Amino acid sequence: MAWSVCFALVAAFLFAAAAALQYRAARRAVHGRSDAGAAHGLIRRLVRDPVWLTGWAVNLAGFGAQAIALHFGSTAIVQPLLVTQLVFTIVLGAVGTGRRPARLDLLGGVAVSAGLAVLFTVPGAIPPQGEPSRPRILLAGLIAAPVIVVLSRAAWLRAGPVRATLLGVCAGLCFAATAVLIKLTTADLLDRGVAATAVDWPGYALAGSTLLGLVLEQRAFAAGSLPAAMTAMTMTNPIASYLVAAFAFETLPPRTAAAFTALSFSVLLLTGGVALLSRSAHAARGHEDPHTLPT
Repeated sequence: MAWSVCFALVAAFLFAAAAALQYRAARRAVHGRSDAGAAHGLIRRLVRDPVWLTGWAVNLAGFGAQAIALHFGSTAIVQPLLVTQLVFTIVLGAVGTGRRPARLDLLGGVAVSAGLAVLFTVPGAIPPQGEPSRPRILLAGLIAAPVIVVLSRAAWLRAGPVRATLLGVCAGLCFAATAVLIKLTTADLLDRGVAATAVDWPGYALAGSTLLGLVLEQRAFAAGSLPAAMTAMTMTNPIASYLVAAFAFETLPPRTAAAFTALSFSVLLLTGGVALLSRSAHAARGHEDPHTLPT
């Protein structure tokens, strides 16, 4: 479990750095606009931006660290730890400006840390790792797919923070699916070899969920509200991953009053901490005029 935690924290740091770079590139690509029409041709413009390409490379490194973490631990352990990427976002923002984090930033960091501490220290709060049930994983995907379609469609009819939130939820669901599929694919590679993995469906589903999640993430960033996008993505990912871990990996949810109470309290602390951190002045630096952002 220790290796899983270490690599999950490394992944969170890399994802935070990638998000900062890609947010700046996305806002510059839409010239500061937040309407649906501004996202037309967004990906084509982003792939020519060296800042975005750097963020893409950092993101890939983050997925590599996440894959190693998922090899050593379950999605119910790894994905909640990725909430710490917002803490890293605040730290990176403070280093870049030379200013100390604000009091609310510190309070948010304490809340996130306390939430994770409760989750990891109370026996039974995290379901133990079990064997994956592929039929249940497919069923979870069939449930999530129409939700993503409906929310992404609704996002096109909105603007600003609402649009960023809806797209952030969609991206979070895709990244939760990516975590589950990473676990299946790496198990295939290690247990059955490259040839067997190449003819099995999880690897292709992994590529699809990851690509869709990254596209939705860029559109959420381009919508103009980094706090809304980051809050939605950061909380949807671990919650969906936890539910899938309990449903599709043949594990049992908390069965004692203490474990259920700890889980509920942890969710409250994490949600409150993420809400505070996502509204940090450091996390929201991308709201500056996109023409003034450094390249």
